[in-house]
Amino acid sequence: MGKVAIELKRALAERALQGTPGGTTPRVLASGTGWAVADVVCTAGPRDASFEEQHDHYAIAIVLAGTFQYQSPMGRAVLTPGSVMLGNHGQCYECGHEHGEGDRCVSFWYAPDFFERLAADAGARGSSVDFDVPRLPPLRALSSLVTAAGAGATASVDVPWEEFAVRLATRAVTLAIGTSAATVSPPNAEARVTRIVRAIERQPGAALTIENLAREARLSPYHFLRTFERLTGVTPHQFVLRTRLREAALRLAEASGRVLDIALDCGFGDVSNFNHAFRAEFGVSPRAYRVRPARC
Repeated sequence: MGKVAIELKRALAERALQGTPGGTTPRVLASGTGWAVADVVCTAGPRDASFEEQHDHYAIAIVLAGTFQYQSPMGRAVLTPGSVMLGNHGQCYECGHEHGEGDRCVSFWYAPDFFERLAADAGARGSSVDFDVPRLPPLRALSSLVTAAGAGATASVDVPWEEFAVRLATRAVTLAIGTSAATVSPPNAEARVTRIVRAIERQPGAALTIENLAREARLSPYHFLRTFERLTGVTPHQFVLRTRLREAALRLAEASGRVLDIALDCGFGDVSNFNHAFRAEFGVSPRAYRVRPARC
């Protein structure tokens, strides 16, 4: 994502210039009774040691740029752009950047009683409303929320954050119920897939084929497909398509360029295919989205 990635690159360049250790810089965007949301830029990298922290609230973080590893009692997962990190109140966790520098998230924190009411309304049952999985992959059901969060973080659109916080919590609870727990993969697999994810993020509009991506990952196409989907939760095609669509959605919100030009710049061969894919992902045409880009 253009403006989203630029801010992260700026923070990483400043950190390199000053020679300081990596860390997180949260910028509170809004807060209310029982909830808060912040734009969080992290400049940690492979040379920064991860350490154990604890969730003081229920946490739901939308990853806008970069990648990182997340470990909690629910399992280990690789977080990529478009995915959503889940955290339970009181649980310990670790975040690491073993295979690349930095990430940017829009993070929501919920007071336990507030979140429990939302979870119950969303259909959570039983004595606990805790999440059972550490992350949600980049799903179509999350695309509108991810792009709206990115537009809000970059001030491209005025997002109604309180309404957004409620929608995000209930949708995350619903989607987590049907999501499988992250599987354990060899560390070298994480490094290879992370390298590919960051390459796609840098140039989503480039000509990306399974053969070329597999060669870059030093895997056969068969093993690349299996490994990528196991670690990210989606196929390479789905990941590339959603990365391109999120980039296009942000450009529609930020600029007044022609839809055709945006489609071509983001890697779509023609405007007809772009319109079809965009409507399938966001439920509206690109022109309708431009009128109301913060729709979530």
